[in-house]
Amino acid sequence: MRSFLKTLAIPAVLATAGTAAAAAPRPDIILIMSDDMGYSDLGCYGGEINTPNLDGLAAGGLRYTQFYNTARCVPTRGALLTGLYPHQVGLGEMTADLERPGYTGDLGRNGVTLAEVLRTAGYRNYMAGKWHVSLNLDHDGDQSSWPLQRGFDRFYGTIIGAGSFYDPWTLTRGNKPVAPDADPEYEPEVFYYTHAITDHAVRYIEEHAESHADDPFFLYVSHTAPHWPMHALEEDIAKYHGKYDEGYEAIREARFKRMRELGVIGDVEMSPVTKPWADFPDEDKAWEARCMEVYAAMIDSMDQGIGKIIDTLERHGRLENALIIYLHDNGASHEGAGRRPRQDAVTGVEPMEPGELQTRMFPLRTRDGHPVLMGRDVMPGPPNTYIAYGRNWANVSNTPLRRHKMFNHEGGIATPLIAHWPRGISARNELRHNVGHLIDIMPTFVEVSGADYPDEFEGHEILPMEGRSMVPGFAKDDPDEERLIIWEHMGHAAMRKGDWKIVRVRNNGGSFPGAWKLYNMATDRTEMNNLAVEHPEKTEKLAELWEKHARRTLIYPLPANRGDW
Repeated sequence: MRSFLKTLAIPAVLATAGTAAAAAPRPDIILIMSDDMGYSDLGCYGGEINTPNLDGLAAGGLRYTQFYNTARCVPTRGALLTGLYPHQVGLGEMTADLERPGYTGDLGRNGVTLAEVLRTAGYRNYMAGKWHVSLNLDHDGDQSSWPLQRGFDRFYGTIIGAGSFYDPWTLTRGNKPVAPDADPEYEPEVFYYTHAITDHAVRYIEEHAESHADDPFFLYVSHTAPHWPMHALEEDIAKYHGKYDEGYEAIREARFKRMRELGVIGDVEMSPVTKPWADFPDEDKAWEARCMEVYAAMIDSMDQGIGKIIDTLERHGRLENALIIYLHDNGASHEGAGRRPRQDAVTGVEPMEPGELQTRMFPLRTRDGHPVLMGRDVMPGPPNTYIAYGRNWANVSNTPLRRHKMFNHEGGIATPLIAHWPRGISARNELRHNVGHLIDIMPTFVEVSGADYPDEFEGHEILPMEGRSMVPGFAKDDPDEERLIIWEHMGHAAMRKGDWKIVRVRNNGGSFPGAWKLYNMATDRTEMNNLAVEHPEKTEKLAELWEKHARRTLIYPLPANRGDW
């Protein structure tokens, strides 16, 4: 058993607080992100899924309980990479140009990426996985916002945000397209994207240790797991057979109990179940359970890969001075992709040509020619399936929080965050309850690397960082009672200031937003008690503050399709 897992046996009450960050030399930095994953899925956050490697990192470091993303893949990646709010770098919605400064759909040049900043401090920069901050997806088009043009020395992954795990769309090495079955640099017996991301991350560490051992490196591992489609290898799925046969309520209750015992959630009321398990006929229950079995297997496989990365760091003597940060891009996804039979189904067996590139997010066929199937009579997992696990399991994954991906309720924006750095963080198995956000990653990496954040870069004026360094909080909770964070996506909006949070959703079928609701996060993290009527002046004051910062951070001017707020 690797040495870092021995920390699992250290009781929290014996953990030593404090940090040696200021005394540690520049660390290697490994940033790992998962995709469409719920707040309670990890074992160390209350889940039943097998995640021993992430649990081990948590036991040897810190878990944050009030850290936030931006509710969806594109804006999260914009904020994570630049330390700015997503609208400030043109990524307020998705990768489509809505002809407004905050919604260009392309990573803007008024921010610098983590890789661009760290390169100035002598870091080599590597990335494996999902990019999803570029308007252009064409390998023959404008690549100015692709990884190699934004500070990374090496890249293997996908430019777009979703696709088959067996045959990904926009699969890229450097700036060139690559097909899974015709890649002389990577020839696994079975191609599975989660494994491919892991294998390239490990390769980058190995080759860095061979050729640049005296230099620090930054490695960004951007997983697509467990984003739909529910694709996993059968040996991983088999571990979870029967695990979810009891249904939604039983799993939620068990998770909620463990979360309270672990201290990652307080004494709050659990949000309601979206649909009772008893409402499904037995044949549908089997399909629903299988969806969650595959979802769990996807996370399990990702965790196995993280274990390989840790092993590689340890084998090369680089684990002690490696700052490893793990988090999610948004809450669990309610999206129903593939849960109904497809309208564009094909028949017969017609294999793809060797080396033929996949050009669809939703493939019509597998590489060996079999039609890709959707609907409730198809058990997910294999290459010829394409199915999401749906709203009800997302409700379970986000236990006990409200809503899910895309919304600015806690279920959409709350993420686990694990920080592990043996030489720089002396605390072991401790929780941090201070409020944090993706915009804090940039100032943290700037501080630990000794980099200088620029005012100007490659002829472009650079906006100042929006966040605050996490380094003081490595030693102990570092609360800021007036910390202000703002959100907006697709008309859904929120702001948190101290313990108070306002949140609203876009009206169904319309462009106008609904009324602001007010919640006290200190007592009501699950947003079950709207205090807007009880505290109208506070609600109005916070709403005015949201408007002020919305204009400052380029939420305004709104896209034309939003109407006039």
